[in-house]
Amino acid sequence: MIDVNDLRKGITFEKDNDIYKVLEYTHHKPGRGKATIRVKARNLRKGTTLDMSFISGDRVQDIRLDHHNVQYLYKDGNSYIFMDLETYEQPSIPSDLIEDVVPYLKEGMEVKLTFFGNEPLDIDLPTTIDLKVVRAEASAKGDTATGVTKKVETETGLIVDVPGFVKVDDTIRVDTRNGSYVTRV
Repeated sequence: MIDVNDLRKGITFEKDNDIYKVLEYTHHKPGRGKATIRVKARNLRKGTTLDMSFISGDRVQDIRLDHHNVQYLYKDGNSYIFMDLETYEQPSIPSDLIEDVVPYLKEGMEVKLTFFGNEPLDIDLPTTIDLKVVRAEASAKGDTATGVTKKVETETGLIVDVPGFVKVDDTIRVDTRNGSYVTRV
């Protein structure tokens, strides 16, 4: 058991037979009384996001998760298939659990898969990935003084705001934490 004061972004815990990962954490201490801890947590089994409140001193069950290096292979119906790089097993994850990272997945890319026992739960992406631009808006010629941006679509379907000089067939580096443009590669 861990104290709720120890919950921080990225910590996983178990509550009511569900596994949660903390996305945001706030601590509020009023003038009198106990502190209130509020967390936004994602249910790793269902994919839903909840806001939870705890009173200082409450405890939650901590859990042990395993991480495996895997390679993304392909999408099969409503599941995404990966291959463990050590054992060559092919775990699958339902698409509703990882819908927020799907636009960053490219076939053959290596990621970390989080397991609870034998149950795959979550994906840890690299901080940045390189994606090819397949469609781009036209930019106004000569409009370079104001730092104009335009929207482009990448090979995975991700829409990114980029500077006006980026064009179709360019490769761009994208930050997977917020989906923002980093640089042209």
